[in-house]
Amino acid sequence: MPLKIAFQGEPGAFSHAAVHALFPAEEALPCATFEDTIATVQKGVADRGVVPVENSLYGRITDIYHLLPDSGLFITGEHFLRIEMNLLGVRGAKLSDVTHVQSLSVALGQCRKFIQRHKFQTINAIDTAGSAREVAETGDKHVAAIASRFAAEVYGLDLLAENIEDASHNTTRFLVISRTAEEPKPRAGTVKTTFVFRVRNVPAALYKAMGGFATNGVNMTKLESYMLDGSFTATQFYADIEGHPSDRSVQLAFEELKFFTDHFHVLGVYPAGKP
Repeated sequence: MPLKIAFQGEPGAFSHAAVHALFPAEEALPCATFEDTIATVQKGVADRGVVPVENSLYGRITDIYHLLPDSGLFITGEHFLRIEMNLLGVRGAKLSDVTHVQSLSVALGQCRKFIQRHKFQTINAIDTAGSAREVAETGDKHVAAIASRFAAEVYGLDLLAENIEDASHNTTRFLVISRTAEEPKPRAGTVKTTFVFRVRNVPAALYKAMGGFATNGVNMTKLESYMLDGSFTATQFYADIEGHPSDRSVQLAFEELKFFTDHFHVLGVYPAGKP
């Protein structure tokens, strides 16, 4: 039996493309929201989940930072997906036939120069994959969707123009989540450890908590802060480091961190992906 891999969005979404890249032989399971995606993994309906955590243009995916730490799930992998926008039309349509383009407002904004150059009218939609589905369903050659190449395959659309985005570096980082931890062996290539913590209410606590990583030569690749329960005084930090918890340098850094924190929780130890 193939594994079931949950993702947020409709078939053909960029998250679906990430699932296909990571688990090409497994069954992709679409979910309406991030909450549904996580709950599907928690309940055992899906064996894994693939969720976006940050984008090179738009920064962090805030919902994941709030949902994942309390989910009881573990990060077991990561994947960097290059976001390539494409113009998709019904079978037989040509670029010259198109007068309107439909997509998520963010996707339309990422292709502003292409849209202006061709003088297209824009149609805001809920998402990119849904736009591809609607274009396929209506069969109007004058309306095209901006979506992934994968969506063209899913809905049987023609690729009218490819890589039409303004920024060529647009990349989304995805995390693989599971009910059980799957830590790689120490020194098994480049390993990342992700954790959350809250510092104690003492002067310079964050500065002192971070000192252990510097003095022990541990590279911290991400440090994000966000409010808890809407409070301006309750802050949680989300961090990624390069290294395994069994590494002596990481152990020493964690010991110093814990001295200045009142909450510390490792979310996952996993092989580092390639941006």
